Amino acid sequence: MAENKLTWQSKLVLLAVLPFAGTEVVLDCDWWASHAAPVAIWTIGLSVLLGLVTWRLRAATPAAALIGALITASLMFSTVVVPYEPWHTALVPTLAVSLLAFVATRAGRRHKERLGIAEGRRGRSASQVAANLGLAALVSSSPVQSLLMDSRWVPHHPATQTVLFALAVAALAEAAADTASSEIGQVLGGRPRMITSFKAVDPGRDGAISLAGSLAGVVAAAMVAYAGMWAFSGGWILFNVSCAGAVFGLFFDSLLGATLEERGLLNNDAVNFLSTAGAAGFALAMLCAMH
Repeated sequence: MAENKLTWQSKLVLLAVLPFAGTEVVLDCDWWASHAAPVAIWTIGLSVLLGLVTWRLRAATPAAALIGALITASLMFSTVVVPYEPWHTALVPTLAVSLLAFVATRAGRRHKERLGIAEGRRGRSASQVAANLGLAALVSSSPVQSLLMDSRWVPHHPATQTVLFALAVAALAEAAADTASSEIGQVLGGRPRMITSFKAVDPGRDGAISLAGSLAGVVAAAMVAYAGMWAFSGGWILFNVSCAGAVFGLFFDSLLGATLEERGLLNNDAVNFLSTAGAAGFALAMLCAMH
């Protein structure tokens, strides 16, 4: 009941992500179509293809698949490097997130259905996709990247822009870690414990963690961070910063779940969005500490 009363938070997440990502895609597509058409063609084509595959696999509703394609296009446009190769953009870590979420969600599905905690068979909703992927698109956008590049707190060297992609990778890695942690933990973790009190509770409880689930989340975070490191040729600094940010965001998610979500102050979409923001924020703090 409390979750239903907080649907305005899901709408707020959509409102924060969609106009921004949509505007970025329209402007970037127009610019690249005029200056380097293959960038626009590959970006739109691959983003649409990913959305269609996600929808056909019933991993997302039609609206969610469309929003996912829009966010993917925004991420790809924002992470273009020259010489251009589509697999050296945010496409690769985004694909990693999608694949890990698909596998983790379907792992032990019958067991989760018996417990009444399985994801709906129509797949993720539009607000869920925006909450998990939207922050990565925001922090990798041109205005935010330019603001960070001009900041005196961020270390400046030839690879600064590439390293700053760690913020987006951290957010993406946290989204994968959160999904893997909860889905795998519900199957293999036994009775989880609340992160605040360590009291044993039923699986699926907000803020509950398990050793198996946490390990699955860390592994998922590392896989997406590695995918980002490879895609952006960012070296181990990008991997370390984005992976650490994702792990921080993973446990921050559980803390928010055990406190504000349990008390009916936040819904799951808001928690997920704030957790990806926490991951990106932690990654940024690490970069600033290196200055």
